[in-house]
Amino acid sequence: MQKIRCVVERITYQNPENGYCVLKCRVKDHSDLVPVIGNLIDANVGSVLLVEGEWKVDAKYGRQFAAQNWEETLPATVYGMEKYLGSGLIKGVGPKYAKKIVQRFGVDTFVVIEDNVELLIEIEGIGKKRVQMIAESWQRQKEVKNIMLFLQEHQVSASYAAKIYKQYEGGSIAVMKENPYKLADDIWGIGFKTADQIAMKLGFHKESYVRLRSGLMYTLSELSNDGHVYAEKEQLIEKASELLEASPETVIMTMDEMLKNQELILEKGIVRTDEAGNALAAIYLPPFYYAEIGVAGKLKKLAASPAGDRLYTRLMEARRHTGNETLSVDVGAVQAKTGMEYDEIQADAIRRAATAKVMVLTGGPGTGKTTTTHGIIAAYRAYGLKILLAAPTGRAAKRMSEATGMEAKTIHRLLECKPPDGYQKNEENPLEGDVLIVDECSMIDMILMNALLKAIPPAMRLILVGDVDQLPSVGPGNVLRDMIDCGAFPVVRLTRIFRQAQESRIIMNAHRINAGKLPDISNGRNTDFFFLENADAESAVSQIVELVKTKLPGYYHVDPSQIQVLTPMQRGVAGAANLNISLQEALNPPKQEVFLQGGRRTALPKACLRRSGYAYRTDDKVMQIRNNYEKEVFNGDIGVIESVNEAERTLSVNYDGRSVAYDAAELDELVHAYATTIHKAQGSEYPIVVMPVLMNHYVMLQRNLLYTGITRAKRALVIVGTKKALAFAVRNVTVTKRNTLLRERLEG
Repeated sequence: MQKIRCVVERITYQNPENGYCVLKCRVKDHSDLVPVIGNLIDANVGSVLLVEGEWKVDAKYGRQFAAQNWEETLPATVYGMEKYLGSGLIKGVGPKYAKKIVQRFGVDTFVVIEDNVELLIEIEGIGKKRVQMIAESWQRQKEVKNIMLFLQEHQVSASYAAKIYKQYEGGSIAVMKENPYKLADDIWGIGFKTADQIAMKLGFHKESYVRLRSGLMYTLSELSNDGHVYAEKEQLIEKASELLEASPETVIMTMDEMLKNQELILEKGIVRTDEAGNALAAIYLPPFYYAEIGVAGKLKKLAASPAGDRLYTRLMEARRHTGNETLSVDVGAVQAKTGMEYDEIQADAIRRAATAKVMVLTGGPGTGKTTTTHGIIAAYRAYGLKILLAAPTGRAAKRMSEATGMEAKTIHRLLECKPPDGYQKNEENPLEGDVLIVDECSMIDMILMNALLKAIPPAMRLILVGDVDQLPSVGPGNVLRDMIDCGAFPVVRLTRIFRQAQESRIIMNAHRINAGKLPDISNGRNTDFFFLENADAESAVSQIVELVKTKLPGYYHVDPSQIQVLTPMQRGVAGAANLNISLQEALNPPKQEVFLQGGRRTALPKACLRRSGYAYRTDDKVMQIRNNYEKEVFNGDIGVIESVNEAERTLSVNYDGRSVAYDAAELDELVHAYATTIHKAQGSEYPIVVMPVLMNHYVMLQRNLLYTGITRAKRALVIVGTKKALAFAVRNVTVTKRNTLLRERLEG
């Protein structure tokens, strides 16, 4: 094994899946840049690395240094110092100031920054504010470096260092030594397995209580990611024992202790049984238990309380006076007001909404949910009711506003989410109005529904609108389905497909799929639904790139940004991650053509930040993948990177006209969104959708997934795949059952 010290000049290739990288490095006594290969995913341009490995000669690429181990060090040469300072790791110093600082202080540069940072004010252009920024960033970087070295010593990816520092600052290493499992509890993106890796290297015992406790919490958390509100006791013991490689007895002992400490909750009131008649005990994480209890209790209370508005009071008085319990609003008058005609089911929905406290309106595409909602709103407005409109996502709220001509807010904005205090609207400070209408309710999970219901006063009405046949919420629970199935609330299901909608093959095929029939894939000039046969995943990816970049924009005269690729899976050749790499390269390449003075054209590199092998460039389409209440951006929100500051290591994303800033350490909250999974597209509509449906996706191919994907397209849909995969998805209705007791609580 040999050692080289090098400065990273360029990152030629990074594979975020396995960490393999190709770096071009400046090495002493080598006139040309040296290719260094290996698992170097956390190295940045400007980093000074001490690399242990061996030289090898590749038939295609020539001489390379294959890294086995490496660590980051501070540079010792003037050149290395300039490169390091200009890399963007130290905020307030870009390449321009790095050059000036090193020219002024030479090899003493780092000593000056460490001990006499105020001397930097001698540099032209550097004021007191920038000196302060440099000093703070230098200190932070030092602490982060110490954490990185600690993680590297324990063979853990150093990419978590910045997050750990942000959470614990100077106490980071002490926390990791005392209880590394705290990382999994406190920091998003660090799971049990990473914490466990550190703990094992630090000598923690496999059956220590802190490890077993953390493993149980992780198992329940993973089950919640699959939509489960609770775990069946035996299921939890089996999964946790497997994860922890511990005996069921020790897992049970830990679980009993956690139940005693109320870190877990055992459901005692409702008992389910398996096919053999054995009782199935339900074990909850406390937030999910109290959310489910809260949703059931608040919905019952809301439905049982009289409404406080003029329409409700008058109708109830008229019913008592006439003895006619079906008396309601005159739908003919509503039709005259709106200029729309309603069929009998729609009219029934309007009449029932006039007296309902809690009501569900459901139906597929083209069945008139929006038209019916218009009628309900018109009936309420005729009596002067104050109406609030909301939806789970920004895009769904925007669509609702456009359809109704009224302001619609996201649920988070309606509840006035203010971190770190949480929702400002709650039992003590409820919403003000007579009725709340919420669209796209299939997306609402148990936690969000509980927060929403807390803010609804007893006299307010609640109308929930959504397509129950779509995928259930990404978060735990199956709230809309359970509310419909429990029979405790009026439910109106729209089934008639209106004539205008019948002209759309997207809508007709969606209904065919929902009924278990194969879609019409005959193509044709006047259709909006196209099927392109392609069984090879790699060829399908190339075909999709060509469709998005050239063919569809040319045919429909739209910008590629109006076209969304939706795919059943995140991983795999035709998964979202790989499709994004290909689509980014085609639609937003590293260099952009610019015109210089005199009409000369040249290609200049786009501003870019790298994180975990991904490049984030100006004009990239990106998606937020976790709820960030501080930034007021939420899981599934899509935006465009409008600016990148390489020196400050920050970028700004535009979400529907609102700019949100990100630090480099926060970039794991963003993924590229040229392609997204169908799950992430819930509640959104796109002018044109391209969707691969291949047998490579067979583990995810289900009827409601295909139905949800198809119904996201407004103007045109193109499926690239095979008839076999389509048929498989249409037949597969074995949707994974979610562990939730909401229906039973509502029935009880």
